[in-house]
Amino acid sequence: MPLIAQIFAGIAAALHVLFFYLESVAFTKGSTYKSFGLATKEEADVVKPMALNQGFYNLFLAIGVVVGLVVGEYRLSDGMRYGEGFVDGTALVGFGCAVMVGAAIVLLISSKGKLLRGALIQGVAPLIALIALIVG
Repeated sequence: MPLIAQIFAGIAAALHVLFFYLESVAFTKGSTYKSFGLATKEEADVVKPMALNQGFYNLFLAIGVVVGLVVGEYRLSDGMRYGEGFVDGTALVGFGCAVMVGAAIVLLISSKGKLLRGALIQGVAPLIALIALIVG
């Protein structure tokens, strides 16, 4: 797996852990729910169950990418080639990053461009990792 793919997949995973924290742990804090466009604690309380669920989706994607990076690194150090054994780390990283990019596209389209910044934060690092995986 190309080093650039590993770096940007790691950045994408770290960002998605941060999203998990914001959506599932700190969501009802004023600065957090306001960053999601909610004006009051009452609005945040209504949206909290959905945000909790979304946060865990982000965490699980991050875990998948990290496991792929670890499995890929283990294989390289053990002398195994990609595709050997039970799990291919590159496939896990590629799938996780593809889902992250897909979610960023959905965010952009569903918000009619209003959440461009959020879509870019969510989608650029995994997109770079995917391109590096395909090219490299």
